[in-house]
Amino acid sequence: MQEWISGPRVIFLVRSFSRGGAERQLLTLLRGLKVRGWAVAVACFYAGGPLQYEVEKVGIPVHDLGKRGRWDVLQFMWRTARLLWTERPEILHSYLPVPNLLSVFLLIFFRKMRVIWGVRASDMDLSHYDRLRRVSFWLERRCAGFPHMVIANSEAGARIRIAQGFPVSTMRAIPNGVDTERFRLDVDGRLRLRSKWGIAAKAVLVGVVGRLDPMKGHSTFLQAAAAVTRNNSHCRFVCVGDGPPEYTNALRRAALGLGVDGRVIWAGARDDMAAVYSALDIACSSSSWGEGFSNAVAEAMACERACVVTDVGDSAAIVGDAGRVVPPSDPAALSSAVLELLRLGHEGRSQLGAQGRRRVVELFSVERMLDATTQALKCL
Repeated sequence: MQEWISGPRVIFLVRSFSRGGAERQLLTLLRGLKVRGWAVAVACFYAGGPLQYEVEKVGIPVHDLGKRGRWDVLQFMWRTARLLWTERPEILHSYLPVPNLLSVFLLIFFRKMRVIWGVRASDMDLSHYDRLRRVSFWLERRCAGFPHMVIANSEAGARIRIAQGFPVSTMRAIPNGVDTERFRLDVDGRLRLRSKWGIAAKAVLVGVVGRLDPMKGHSTFLQAAAAVTRNNSHCRFVCVGDGPPEYTNALRRAALGLGVDGRVIWAGARDDMAAVYSALDIACSSSSWGEGFSNAVAEAMACERACVVTDVGDSAAIVGDAGRVVPPSDPAALSSAVLELLRLGHEGRSQLGAQGRRRVVELFSVERMLDATTQALKCL
């Protein structure tokens, strides 16, 4: 049995430690709670993800629930219940729809345990996803009255969940926190990556960071890239992130059809994210729906990058007057905003970038997020 330090015992229930924004934010939260003396551990459906080592490195236990696939249900639930019986956490904090639903089932057997749901997205267009994903979101709405607290990472996400029937009394919005020591302008990293990608020193690089998923609006970004290219032949573009091979290949074919395949770099997933943001001159968030708090936007701002974002989730509130905001799924508006930032020149974009970093430091620091989270946990 795990020897806990004093204070409420909290187990976080997650699917995996992939490179996603929710997982990276959870890593930041776990580190911060550990430093503040909280007794935290993680129960993971599928252990061994790329971020798991980072969790274990700071002394946070990761319990492998050993899920063997989609249809491993009853034995998986038994293993999870047995872990909770052994560890006896006072709080179970789940993240995302399937772990959220499992936490409600576990309440049947652990009546004294307090359950917190973590919801990350805002308004999802579920027509682009498989039946299991749609059913999971539907069930999550139906079970929203059972958790003792629901924490959304965006004001937009909280509003939409309440409109879907989540109780107002249990809903809290706590924006993500950005590690502004890690995410800061990295000049050496900028030069290294631009050299690796074959970007000339004077070329302007416009990029989008995020998994290759329909909600991220890469097709809009590619159409905007084609329009920008027609007006500025010195621009290059990069997409940082990975996704299912079928969808990735469809995006590559779209770039070919738009005539920008030679100008777009498909960089895949990377871990040196401060260098990635620093390599850009303009950071775009082209999301069409579903975005809650965009880590990519706030992290790029912390690295002093000028940003163009679509008005999805809390992106407009994050950027404020330190960037440009355009409607979602509107390539013409996105390209116009990019061209506007190009006309500002290096000096004008640098001023916007510095303004953006100040905004992130003031409003979206890790300490702010930790203060709000610990206050919420103490209320249970």
